[in-house]
Amino acid sequence: MTDTTLFLGGARSGKSRLAQAAAETHPGPLTYLATGEAEDDEMAERIARHRADRGPRWRTVECPVDLPAALREASGAAVLVDCLTLWLSNLMLGGHDVGAGRAALVTAMVAATRPVLLVSNEVGLGLVPETPLGRAFRDEAGRLNQAVAAAADHVMFVAAGLPLRLK
Repeated sequence: MTDTTLFLGGARSGKSRLAQAAAETHPGPLTYLATGEAEDDEMAERIARHRADRGPRWRTVECPVDLPAALREASGAAVLVDCLTLWLSNLMLGGHDVGAGRAALVTAMVAATRPVLLVSNEVGLGLVPETPLGRAFRDEAGRLNQAVAAAADHVMFVAAGLPLRLK
């Protein structure tokens, strides 16, 4: 297994910025596995801004559902996956088998032949969600983060732009 790092934190914690900076320490071309979809104008603008910020070293692969396959096929010096919780949302809302997706992702992560950096939201620190879907998402995000963290070489928790090494 090559070096894998999970960057975990809340919204706007700085986890994506730190993960990108870590990936950019590797020489050569880089691959960004994007799980978000531009379903409205604001999201399209956000995606375009992030793509421009990454620069020419980055090749972007959009993989809103089949992230494990995209990870297996990724090329370049390092691979950045951003983000696992958007991917989880896509799986759940699309009626996919979340457990099978989680297992396939961990298998692909462990088999990777280049450094892999993964970004995920920590959603278990807030209030219990009001709706059944919200509670199911929180529970599945916790399971996903635990499985990825267990298989990762390093886990960083990010708050206010500051990383804290958990593993």
